[in-house]
Amino acid sequence: MPTDVIMPQMGESIFEGTITKWLKKPGDKINRDEPLFEISTDKVDAEIPSPSAGVLKEIKVPEGTTVQVNTVVATIAAEGEAAGAPAAAPQPQASAPATPQPAAKSEAAPPGGAVSTEGPRREAATKPKEREAVAQQQTTVVEFPHGAETEGERVRSSPLVRRMARENQIDLNEVKGSGLGGRITKEDIQQFVEHRPLPAQRPAASAGPQVTQPAQAPAAMAQQAAGQRPAYQPGAAAPAMPSAQPMAIPGELVPMSAMRKKIAERMVESKRTSAHVHSVFEVDLSRVMAIRQREKNSFEQRTGTRLTVMPFFCRAAIEAIRNWPIINASVEGDNIHYHRNVNLGIAVALDWGLIVPVIKRAEELNFLGLQRAILDLAERARNKKLLPDEVAGGTFSITNPGSYGQMFGLPIIMQPQVAILGIGSIKKQPVVITDENGGDSIAIRSIGHLILGYDHRVIDGAVADQYLRDVSKYLENWNEPLG
Repeated sequence: MPTDVIMPQMGESIFEGTITKWLKKPGDKINRDEPLFEISTDKVDAEIPSPSAGVLKEIKVPEGTTVQVNTVVATIAAEGEAAGAPAAAPQPQASAPATPQPAAKSEAAPPGGAVSTEGPRREAATKPKEREAVAQQQTTVVEFPHGAETEGERVRSSPLVRRMARENQIDLNEVKGSGLGGRITKEDIQQFVEHRPLPAQRPAASAGPQVTQPAQAPAAMAQQAAGQRPAYQPGAAAPAMPSAQPMAIPGELVPMSAMRKKIAERMVESKRTSAHVHSVFEVDLSRVMAIRQREKNSFEQRTGTRLTVMPFFCRAAIEAIRNWPIINASVEGDNIHYHRNVNLGIAVALDWGLIVPVIKRAEELNFLGLQRAILDLAERARNKKLLPDEVAGGTFSITNPGSYGQMFGLPIIMQPQVAILGIGSIKKQPVVITDENGGDSIAIRSIGHLILGYDHRVIDGAVADQYLRDVSKYLENWNEPLG
């Protein structure tokens, strides 16, 4: 019996979603929990996994269409049904002749593996050896909503990583993952390509383009046909996740995506709701930067996790909240709700917008726990693997525009929160140092800027400044183990 695929309820306050991309076509085989389509809602962009294994029988809602939750968007036929009754797929199309089903049937994925849905790649996959390789890479890895798991091989990876592996003919079992729990990241794939032995690239040099095209050219052709960016190539930088729409041409009128419209709506709402005021503190981060430089290699070897500067700021912000709990509050009518836990939102810039995943109960995590949570949420945000609950319930947020070189900015508060901490760029500067005897000298220090945007309805300037003072002192006198 066919299985209905419905538009999921992506959060209590979400009532509709837009299908931005189908990852399979009618006639393609699909595994349970394998990504089937991408959606965009007012809270999150996400890949939706298949509810069952079988063959995609019919797509009822085309790309770019917005529908209510629980709407049936496709049907999946069980593999036995598809094999035993090959005429079953065209029957539902009798009332909709606009969709020629015989073509989809003729292009169905061959038994033995799930093959990419793009036409050129299906032609390449008809060769037995290539079909077997693609099937092995796609059917041994099953993506689950909470992260990458596998059946049998225990390879942890994302769809982006697996796509890069397929395009570069890489066996993921040969790649050492540096992510959370041994998860393979796109940087791992890129480094593997750059450092793998030359014989792996010998066919491209000796046999000419016909040897390399079955693995790479079809993917590139399919992406070009879909209006996406070129595929990742050996030795090149890893590609960014595709945006919801192709890159705009100067002079072109392009409609806002669902995410962009929601960002615009919320930013205007926040400016209209909160009385925004900003305080800026200059902070000496020389100690923090020296610790990171000294410990980053051993930290990664010991924990399997990269060491960034963000958890330093997060820990300092959380510790200062203990002294100034109003920073971790929200306005509810004429009341102020002081939150028991610090649910820390971390702004993540995406190619197609901005999202703020939330680390729940962040005050209970040590430095290492925060670093792992930050990297995990950021990676899954860029791979569209976040769950709705992971972008809701924040009580205080941090944004880091300084990573792009900005001295500092004036961030907008996330409603219904009452404060947001911005981190400016960190640069070495000559500064005047006064010693304990009152003598002055000039020294080179790593100087950064902390910016607190706060709601003046409930937070006074004196409180905001004292909070930033405590954050600065915690950073300048860092004395916490890294885990």
